[in-house]
Amino acid sequence: MKITVIQGPNLNMLGVREQGIYGNMKLENIHNQMEQIAKQNNIEIDFFQSNLEGEIVDRIQECLGDSDGIIINPAAYTHTSIAIRDAIAAVSIPTIEVHLSNIHQREEFRHTSLIAPVCAGQILGMGPYGYHLAMIGMMQILGEIEALKQARQKAKASKEQ
Repeated sequence: MKITVIQGPNLNMLGVREQGIYGNMKLENIHNQMEQIAKQNNIEIDFFQSNLEGEIVDRIQECLGDSDGIIINPAAYTHTSIAIRDAIAAVSIPTIEVHLSNIHQREEFRHTSLIAPVCAGQILGMGPYGYHLAMIGMMQILGEIEALKQARQKAKASKEQ
């Protein structure tokens, strides 16, 4: 099982930028915590961060046939990027959207996510712990998908006998 974590613009500045909104934990520390959860659960995890929309779209597309799930914080692109939304819809891989802050408590232009409608779930306002919750949620989703596959295989095998 493999999960790809995609981080959008300015998340490389965590721990430095607007600590009152985003906290003081650096992105590297968040990734280290996610890596520990992945190791404990026998999951391969890959991290990617870009400030460029096209690079994020490319990375989502590269997940097709390579990753079982995507955890994404599209950051400011949440509210503006039809391209990222369309890439997630195109690959049809379970995706969870994460935001450190509660976008609904912020400026009005941040209240709408173009990404959420094509995601399995959205976690926001939990700070760095939101990534932990996303890992748990993704493991649940992927576990359910695997159980469904096994049930279908069993049913198919029974019909063939």
